[in-house]
Amino acid sequence: MRRGTLPVALSLLLTAAACGPAEVVVTAEIEMPNPEGEGTVVRPIEEMEVQLLPFDRDAVFDSMTAAFPTPEPPIPEDLIAARDEVRRAQEEWQSYQNRWNTLRDTLQKLTETMEQYNRGEAAYRRLFLQWEEFDDEYQQVERQMNRAFERFTELQQGIIRASDSIRILRENWADEAYSGIGEVFAEKVRASGLDVAVDTTDANGIARFRVKPGRYWVHARYELPYTELYWNEPVDVQRGEPVQIRLNRENAEERIKL
Repeated sequence: MRRGTLPVALSLLLTAAACGPAEVVVTAEIEMPNPEGEGTVVRPIEEMEVQLLPFDRDAVFDSMTAAFPTPEPPIPEDLIAARDEVRRAQEEWQSYQNRWNTLRDTLQKLTETMEQYNRGEAAYRRLFLQWEEFDDEYQQVERQMNRAFERFTELQQGIIRASDSIRILRENWADEAYSGIGEVFAEKVRASGLDVAVDTTDANGIARFRVKPGRYWVHARYELPYTELYWNEPVDVQRGEPVQIRLNRENAEERIKL
């Protein structure tokens, strides 16, 4: 190899890198109650679609909302309060259910251990006393769990019709107010000179993109039992080191889900 070959090749490599796409790495995660004890744990959000848009979708919706002659039907405050009550009732029921499952497993393990002894042995009597204590609590928690489930079911059935009614009203309004929004989005993409990119988060909650440098918005939604987390995060993408974006509760907008 001649002496001048290496610098030329290196120069071509650097030029290609400077003209190539930029990389964006999006990490999605959520705090949730610790299933093994108190407090919370952070878990990756898997199988969530993430879009990299070369325009601000919220600005488009805001503009079309302002231009429409009638305002969007609001969600009544009493419905919001009722849904919060249902959510609390469900959490109470699930709390009793978790304790009930723990006690059931404990009783099963004690029963299996007692089977190793004769009933006259001291070890058997000691284990049986423990079994009786756990069984008393088990019976009590089971009654509490059943009552909590009945209350949750009753409250849930009470808001289904009201939620359906306001959801249909808002959907009908949106069909008219945002008519033609697909064409508006397409024009925004053309004007930007950039492309829309879409990926789905993997088991580690990561989505990756290789796009032209420019101004983008990271858009994603994650559904919870009664709400959804909504992201529309602006990001300036440049060549070089990958741009790192983290999606979590802190930078999400939590929206009511009817």
